[in-house]
Amino acid sequence: MLKRTLIAALTLAIPTAHADGTWEPIWSFANVSLNYLDWSQGTEERTASNASKGDFFFLELEGGAGYKWGEFYGFVDLENPDSDRSEHDGRDNRRSAAKVTSHMYLGDSPFSLYLHVYDFRDYGFDVREQDQIIGLGYRHTFANGLWLKSFLGAAHVNSNSYSGQNGYMLGWVAGYDFTLLEQKLSVTNWHEQTFKRDRGYIEDNYVNGSAGELGTNGAVSLWWLPVPAITAGVQYRYAHNKLGTPDAYQNAMIYTLKYNF
Repeated sequence: MLKRTLIAALTLAIPTAHADGTWEPIWSFANVSLNYLDWSQGTEERTASNASKGDFFFLELEGGAGYKWGEFYGFVDLENPDSDRSEHDGRDNRRSAAKVTSHMYLGDSPFSLYLHVYDFRDYGFDVREQDQIIGLGYRHTFANGLWLKSFLGAAHVNSNSYSGQNGYMLGWVAGYDFTLLEQKLSVTNWHEQTFKRDRGYIEDNYVNGSAGELGTNGAVSLWWLPVPAITAGVQYRYAHNKLGTPDAYQNAMIYTLKYNF
């Protein structure tokens, strides 16, 4: 039901924008990055028997664009792209993740129709999951330059063992640009809070136990832009009752180098 609604909403929004002749982007960006994710020692210990976590490299292609009628953001990640074997058991160690989000503006108001699809594949364990969110968005830029793009929506999931409605998601992306010692810097945060998740999902999609109905997922990042073509960053990654591990806090540092097109 939610998937059909998602497709219908996109189908209705795009022709309207085309008829108005507003396909010229107001802003856009794109980059490719090399990233290294380093899980904390505590996370590796806490998850040793519950969807164990190991450090890895990943490549990411990321981009977004904004129009008079709406905006889009997306990325594709390839984890362990240089290796098809893990170091200890010989299985395929590659994974992929992709995400597309959009705010379809509701007139001149700060509110929007929010659409969100996230797809994850683990080829060694033959695990797949796709999350689809449809809801209401809200966007605001404060006088000091801090910007916020938030949403609240109903969730639908398709995975190996469960497909159906899966509660709700509240989330946001926020950022603040500033200059320090004549260097361009920015701080960003993305956060997703899932709640009232279906009992069948949290019993069947976690290792060695059932997770709670509330799940937390996000990252806080510091970015440095020494020249227009290069962005370097460090990210604090956090999660709880997510990523296959029940009832355990997980955290990591991600070190990123981007090339901006």
